[in-house]
Parts: sequence; structure tokens; C-alpha cells
Amino acid sequence: AHTSLATGAEDNFYGKATVMEPGIDRSSDHSPALGPGHPDVEISMPWAFVASGYAAVWAQENTRESLFNAMQRKEVYATTGSRIGLRFFGGWDFAESDVLDPHFARIGYRKGVPMGGALNGDQQASDSSTPGFMIAALKDPSGANLDRIQVIKGWHDANGELQEKVYNVQGSDGRKVRRNGSLKALKNTVNLDDATYSNSVGAASLAAYWQDPDFDPTERAFYYARVIEITTPRWTAYDRVRLGHEVSPLDDQLVQDRAYS
Repeated sequence: AHTSLATGAEDNFYGKATVMEPGIDRSSDHSPALGPGHPDVEISMPWAFVASGYAAVWAQENTRESLFNAMQRKEVYATTGSRIGLRFFGGWDFAESDVLDPHFARIGYRKGVPMGGALNGDQQASDSSTPGFMIAALKDPSGANLDRIQVIKGWHDANGELQEKVYNVQGSDGRKVRRNGSLKALKNTVNLDDATYSNSVGAASLAAYWQDPDFDPTERAFYYARVIEITTPRWTAYDRVRLGHEVSPLDDQLVQDRAYS
């Protein structure tokens, strides 16, 4: 952030600028983030800012060369503040059992491409007409459990228009994706009186194999995975409890942090 501080955690949000440091004014409607003297800039209230985020890199080793190689391959993902582990592979030759194999990542590289890679038609196996995707996610060790895995697909239709669709792939706690593609919501465990939550719902890890039910080989498409946590208190809820004041009625005190490949 502009303060040179890492401000990714909801329970330790120091603001994006010095005028947004912790204090009772930053959750009100009367303390613009930019303050006076900026007539050509749209004013944003501090409560509208989010505590995020992190970028993650899948590299073979912790060296500059390996890190930059990973970034050039685009084998990277981001989170809104949690340290979720996320792996995403696409290929023509995966089996559903591969996602639960102890050598999941090795199979992903051998049979397909990782996040950031291009899955081309010339890689297509003779007995497969639809690409398959393997997704595995691990919760932040000191954070919230996982709610669900989603895949977001974007494609150009026959008219050249960009389309997008969100697919629920897997839910925690034994929830099955309904025929219409929806997924039952988990119970909200947040107690706003003391800004706490419980990991009594959700999962520590999720893994899924998914094939695009609407795949059209004549359309160019992209896919990315999104892993969503259970509902937790937003930084405004922590401010309200710690500083003993009410927040703006426009403000949301709940959040579902996530990772996206």
C-alpha cells in the first residue's frame, strides 16, 4: 500500500494511505480517503477500500531466476488477503482419479498445462473431445475454511462478443451442485458482536475434476479457477469492536476472501 505496509489481513488492516490509518473516522461517511484539494479526483470513503491482497508464484526454488521464470510462464495466482494454496491444471487426457492421486501436480504437468498455460487443439488426445481441469485448494493455515471451488469461463461467441459464465464445481460439507448449477449457501458463523467466526463449517481442503459441459472447439476460450472461503468479519467489523463505535450504514461488515488463478 502507499504506507509501505502489507495490508492483506482483515483483522490487521492499516489502510492504503496515511489518512486511512486505524481510527474512528475511517469507518464514517465524513472522512474521504483523499481529503480536500483534489477537485478532479472522485472521492472514495475509507470504508469502501478493501484489505488485500497477495500474489503467489509456483516456482521450483526461491531464487530470482526461478521466480521470474514462473512469472514469464504466468504460473501465478492472487488472493484477496488469505494465504490459500491453489493449483489448476488443464488437459485433454486427465482421468477423474488423477485429482486425488498423491502425485497430483506431477500428473498435471505431464498430462496437461498449469495455470497461465495455453491448451491447444494439437495437444488433444484422440479419444477426448472436451478438455478436463484439475483444481486443488488448501486453506490458509491460520485462516478460514473453504466454501467452494468455481471455474470462470470466458469465450468469444459466433458474433465475436465476449461472454462469461461462472460454474460451481465443488462445495464443502457434502453439498452437491444442483441441476441448475447453483450450490446451497453455507451457514454464516460470524458473530458481529465480537467480530469472530467459527471454522465449524467449510473444508480445510478441496479437490475436483471438471469438464466444460458447454465446450465448443470452434470458440476461443479461457478458464480460471476461483476458491472462496466461508464468510468472515470484514476489517470494518474489527474496527467497530476494537474502537467501540458504529460504522457507516452503507458499509458491509462481512467478507468472503478468495483466491483466483
